This record gives sequence, structure tokens and C-alpha cells, in this order.
Amino acid sequence: MAARPTVLLTGASKGLGLAIAKILLEKFNANVVALSRTKGPDLQSLVDSHKDALLALECDVTNAAAVGTAVSQGLEKYKSIDGVILNAGVIEPLGTILSEEVSIDQWKQHFDVNFFSLVSALRATVPVLRKSAHGGRVVFMSSGAATGNVPTWGPYNAGKAAMNSLCRTIAAEEPDLTFVAMRPGMVNTPMQAVIREQGPSTMPAATLKIFTEAFEQNKLVAPEDAGHVAAALALTAPRSLSGQFVSWDAEECKPFRR
Repeated sequence: MAARPTVLLTGASKGLGLAIAKILLEKFNANVVALSRTKGPDLQSLVDSHKDALLALECDVTNAAAVGTAVSQGLEKYKSIDGVILNAGVIEPLGTILSEEVSIDQWKQHFDVNFFSLVSALRATVPVLRKSAHGGRVVFMSSGAATGNVPTWGPYNAGKAAMNSLCRTIAAEEPDLTFVAMRPGMVNTPMQAVIREQGPSTMPAATLKIFTEAFEQNKLVAPEDAGHVAAALALTAPRSLSGQFVSWDAEECKPFRR
């Protein structure tokens, strides 16, 4: 029988990432290598409860060398990495494509986090995933923005579209592994708070209203709901889903919901 599976998770300190880490540990009995810029009290509390199964590392995902070191530390502790969930991401900067208040450097910084970090993570983990006794899977945390056109979300829309393209491409290049881009929906996380805070000064009123009403009417997705699908996909997604962009609540994800 294969050993207890190990999942590497980025963006693990809060919100959806924290929920995923907890689900992996407590529902799926997996080891977790959790990467985040800072640990934060919530992640530290989880570490205190799962000292043997959770390795929490402070890591800037835009630093390829640091990501490589983190992968090595995870392998040293758990001997394998069987799944990867690429959850780290930002929504800022918000502003129209033509806005002079949003510099090209800000666009580049956004892509460093939301796109180029994915390439670094794949280069560090795919050679390890090929050796996994559990099959080897990568879940990209995507967004409806990948196929949408939310005004003033230019970097985020483009970055998530690029993420989906990266998922499709590496799925074709690595046919023995499984790669899935997942739309988690409008999740009740700190990112939604950023939208509500910065939206009034940047987003069209009608667009912002969609997000504020979802919050006010308690219609945001619970992190535990979308997080369960991400965790389950990272451990059990079938090869038939490789390269696909799926929504957490779509029919093909029904087997992975809690």
C-alpha cells in the first residue's frame, strides 16, 4: 500500500488556502507542505494541532529558488510529493487597462505572483510528481475571470486566462500526470473584502453590486465547500479531467464535493 499522500499547497495562511490545508489534514489524512509569505496565527494554530503532518514554510512564491528549497524540505520530511495545489494569488491592482494610476510595473508584479510563480512551482514539483505512487496531480486555483471580462480586473482576468492555458499545455506535455484548473466561485475570503473595499473607487457600480449583494445576502461560497473539491481533486482527480477548466459546483466535480 502506498504511504500517506503528501500535498504541497501555496497560499496557505488564510482564506481558501487555510481551509484546504485543514481538509487535507483532517478529512483526507494527508501530509501537507504549506507555503505562504507569512504563517499568521491561524496557520500556526493548525501547525500546533498537526505537528507531524503539517510542514508550514514561509516562502515567497515569486522566488523560484525559495520554492525549490521548500520542495526539498518537504521531500526530506515526507519522502514524496503526490499532489500540488497552486492557490497563491492576488487581485490587485484594480483599475482600467488605460488607467495611468496602474503602472506596467504593477502588471508585471501581479503576473510574477499569479502566473510566473506557477511555472517555477511546476518546474520544482513535476519531476517529483512523476515518481508518486499515488499518480501525481496538480490543481490550479483559477477563476471565472479566466473566461470573463470583469471591468478594471485586467491583470487578474489575463493572469487566470494564462493559468488555464498553462494547465492545458502541461497536461499535453505530461500525459502521465493530471492537471486541473478549478473555478472556486465567489468564495468568502479576504479577496472578496478587497473587492468590497477598493471596488467603489475603481469598479463600475453595476459590477460591484454583484459582489456586494452576494456578500450581503450570504451567497458567497464557503471556503470549506470549494476547498473540499480542490483537496479531493489533488488526491483523486481522474486522468480524464487533465487539462480541463472545471467549476467546483459543476456536474463533473460532484464526486469531489463534501
